[in-house]
This record gives sequence, structure tokens and C-alpha cells, in this order.
Amino acid sequence: MGKYYVTTTLPYVNDSPHIGFALEIVQADVLARWHRLLGDEVVFNFGTDEHGQKIYQKALEQKKEPKAYCDEYAAKFDGLKKTLNLSYTTFIRTTDEHHVKAAQEFWTRCEKNGDIYKSKYKIKYCVGCELEKTDSELVEGKCPLHPNRDLEIREEENYFFRFSKYQDQLLNFYENYPDFVKPVSKYTEIKAFVSGGLQDFSVSRLKSKMPWGIEVPGDPTQVMFVWFDALINYISTLGWPENQKNFTDFWPGVQMAGKDNLRQQTAMWQAMLMSAGLPNSKQVFIHGFLTLNGQKISKSLGNTVDPVELAVKYGTDAVRYYLLAKIHPWEDSDFTIPKFEVTYNADLANGLGNLVARVAKLAEKANLKFEILNLKSNQNLQNLNKYLNNYRFDEAVKLIWEEIAKTNNLIDEKRPWKLTGGELKKTMEPIAAEVVKIGYLLRPFLPETAEKIIKQFSEDKIISGLPLFPRIK
Repeated sequence: MGKYYVTTTLPYVNDSPHIGFALEIVQADVLARWHRLLGDEVVFNFGTDEHGQKIYQKALEQKKEPKAYCDEYAAKFDGLKKTLNLSYTTFIRTTDEHHVKAAQEFWTRCEKNGDIYKSKYKIKYCVGCELEKTDSELVEGKCPLHPNRDLEIREEENYFFRFSKYQDQLLNFYENYPDFVKPVSKYTEIKAFVSGGLQDFSVSRLKSKMPWGIEVPGDPTQVMFVWFDALINYISTLGWPENQKNFTDFWPGVQMAGKDNLRQQTAMWQAMLMSAGLPNSKQVFIHGFLTLNGQKISKSLGNTVDPVELAVKYGTDAVRYYLLAKIHPWEDSDFTIPKFEVTYNADLANGLGNLVARVAKLAEKANLKFEILNLKSNQNLQNLNKYLNNYRFDEAVKLIWEEIAKTNNLIDEKRPWKLTGGELKKTMEPIAAEVVKIGYLLRPFLPETAEKIIKQFSEDKIISGLPLFPRIK
């Protein structure tokens, strides 16, 4: 049995969850469930990023203590476990006492290595990104990701991380690990960024101006920059630095992130790990954005789609199916309710749902009993593994729907509704077997639906039941 670790980024708790983040965590959930099916021991990490100026400002606006504000929104994100049927094993908050201590230990190691120093600086800063911006990154003087926010001009004395020191080491690392970033286009992008030269970045803020953060070791006048603090969650959640066994068992791991996190996850964090003398991440998968009428769906733009409302109205597995099957894994994809409903009726109600209903009814008529199959040698499992290793969630789901279409066509060809007795039973046994196989293949993707199918077709007697996906009228 192997060890497998997958983690999402940590969403800021400055608003409720939106559909764009649901995409990332559902993708990670599929990988975690898949590796469990392969027999691996899995750690699946999720949690909340709770420090920084955006959150401090939101708490002030709502006249709440920052921790009380974070408690409220962290509970909403943790609620996704039930809403989206997620299987994460750890839920870390960057306000957790252990994380705070781990972040301070990480800082101390980087400082001892000569990579943290104090200096004055003046920058253009995007609060939306919690990052400084160079003129080349701006569009008409605005951050392209947060065009509705004015940039702040900041001038103060802070601590800096010697990012520039790690340019050659990062490029060598990229050269030695050609699969480190998926897809290739994003690997090309980050290599070009690093090749262009790196600037040291600020890793602290004056506590007098922004008190909501982890205190810098040995300097109570400064708190850690939110990105420096938050990135460390990927190892603090494993018990680092105290629990060395758990850390070495599961790290390095696989990280999931949006394309707006490319620089932070694949360059900044990797340089920080090098500085602290720790292994680099195993792989980083960068997914695209969800758009609404061609515009990125985001909290800052105010055009979010609530995944909780979708799941309540249409069902959890319907939401999971659309995100996995109809959203390209790494290119931007448009989301609309009409598209969602058309897909629901065509693929779920008329496709999978209709197949299960037809077969169950005919199997019931044939008085068919069925044994659970051993699918380890199934060719489809090998194909699914190939697709999921390359983060092609859409292709993996497509493979299963091709099996659904084949089985529906087989029924039309055999016309079992015209048969009776032994002839009906003989005809329905292999068809029912195909439905059970489909149920098993669906487990990482639509876990609730998969279990319903497996249970229905492995009882003492197969009986027809309620539709899995009632049609939307």
C-alpha cells in the first residue's frame, strides 16, 4: 500500500464559497477517492487562509473581531464536506495554534540560512491578490484580476525573502523534473517568469498598521505576510516539524491550484522549501477559471455562483458531474444555469438515470440476483488511471459515459422487454453486470450515485426504484 497526499489551496475566508473553488476541491476529491480505490493510504488536505489585510478589513467592516469573523466563514467552507460529498481527511486553519508555531519555525530556518533580511521598500500593492505588482503586470494601471480595486502605494520597513537567490536552483529543479507542473503550458509560463529574473519579496507587515497575522519570531513589531504564512499549511497539516514520521510518509505531495496561484505555488513556495532545507512539492496541477458570460467568476467581481444552492436544488452528484465532465481541466470554461440544466437532462436523467431504471425494471422482471464483481483487471480502470494521472477528469468521465451509451445500445439491440423466463434472465445477466461495473467506475466521481447503483444491484433481489436523476422540466 502506497502513501498519497493531495491538497487544495486554502481559500480566503473573506466571503462564502463559490463555484470556482468548488471545481478545485471536487477535482482533488476525485484524486483522493481514486487512490483509496487503488489501495493507497491517503491524506487529503483542505482548510482556510485566515490572515492578511483583506480579512482584517472585512472583519472591521462587519464590526467583528477578526477571529470571530474567521470562525464564521471557516464553518461555511468546512460545510462543503457534506454539500459536495468530500472525503478530505484534514481541515487546517491558519489560525490553528500548531500552524502558527510551524510557520514561526519555518521562518526561523529560512532566517538562519540567511534568506530573510530587513529593508525599506515602496511598491504598488493589490489587496485583492495580497501581492505586490510590477508595472508590466498591470493593465491601464490596474491589476487585471481585480480591476475594480485601486492599487495601494506602500512604503515601509519590512522583512524580505531572498527570492532572487533561488533563480538558478529553481531552473535546475524545473529541468530535472519535467512533469513538476501540469499542464505543460503553465510549466512553460513559470519557467519563463523565473528565467526573466526574480525580485526579493516582502514577507512581513508592520503590526501597527495590520495586526492580523502571525508574529515574526524575535520582532513583535512585525507580522508575517499572508502568503508566507499560508503556504506553510501544506506541511504543518502533516504535523511538521514535530511529527517527522507523518511528514516523511506523505511529503512531498500533489498540490491543486488555480492559474492565479501559479507564481506562488510553483516558484515562491518552492524557493521557500529550498531555503528551509525541505523537499519540494511532488507536482502542482494548475486549473483554469470558471467564467460567467466570458468573465471570471470571483468574489471580488461580485458574480459568484453558490455551489451550495446548486447542490440543494439539483443534487450533489449533478454539480460534481458538471464540474468534472463539462469544465476543461486547465482551460477557462463558461458556466451558466441553462447549460447546466441541458447537461443534467441529457447525461444524467436520459443517460445514466434512464439506463439504471431500464435495467433494474427488466432485472426485477427476470427475478435476477447479482454478485458484486471483482473489477481490478478491468481495462477501464487502467484507462481511468491514465487519465487521472494527467488530470483529465473530463476524459475519465467521458470514458464512463461511453460505457453507459454502449449498454443502452445493447439493450436496444437485444430488446429484452420482449423476452420471458430463462431467455430474459440469460440476456439480462451480462447487461446487469455492465451496470454494476459502471457503478464501480463512478465511485470517485459521483460517489453517492455509485453507492445507490451498487446497493440496488447487489441486494438479494434486484428491484426497480426511484429515478436517480428526475428530469428537469
